Amino acid sequence: MTWKQVFTSSVGKKLVMGFTGIFLILFLIVHAGLNACIWAMDGGEMFLHAAHFMGSNWVPRILEIGLFAGFILHIIQGYLLTVENRKKRSVGYAVAYSDGSKWYSRSMGLLGTLILLFLIMHMSHFWFPNRSNQGFLLGPEINLYEKMQTEFSVLWVVILYVVGCISLAYHLAHGFQSAFKTLGVHNKKYNKSLTAIGYGFSIIVPLVFAMMPISFYFKWV
Repeated sequence: MTWKQVFTSSVGKKLVMGFTGIFLILFLIVHAGLNACIWAMDGGEMFLHAAHFMGSNWVPRILEIGLFAGFILHIIQGYLLTVENRKKRSVGYAVAYSDGSKWYSRSMGLLGTLILLFLIMHMSHFWFPNRSNQGFLLGPEINLYEKMQTEFSVLWVVILYVVGCISLAYHLAHGFQSAFKTLGVHNKKYNKSLTAIGYGFSIIVPLVFAMMPISFYFKWV
């Protein structure tokens, strides 16, 4: 398969979706772990140390470029596959669905769009303000813990974040297993284990993210 076919053929697009999907899954694990530092009950000290390291160390910054590339590829290929599958009167990008398929398996395009809107809101709240002040040229380093306290004191913001996390949960419920199926890892020998891991992941990680705004709103942290 040529590089052109990787990005233009149906099989190539599915492979790109699979690889970028797994890459983004790894990112979610790291991101959830770092965000969980807010529950250290130390006034945000552990979280701020982690945030400072991720924002000032050159290794995470280089990996950040790959992360953005992964997001962009995943979004573009997902959109192209959604359009392609609609033309074929089939929804989804990794398996042929039967009449008994789950609704979220048939709604990956919609869920992906909701997640993209959520991601834009999330970045506008935290990533862009922090990066625009990187190097602290515009004043003191932004205290992300205090910023979360401020942002998540507004009920409608908390609700939108929770809705975004629910969308992520359903997207992962299908996407986790679909990525492995696309790459040929999902077979009879590993079927049950991967399915269980996929559902567990799609619940635990979005739940961690959803509990952040809820915890700040109710002042549990």
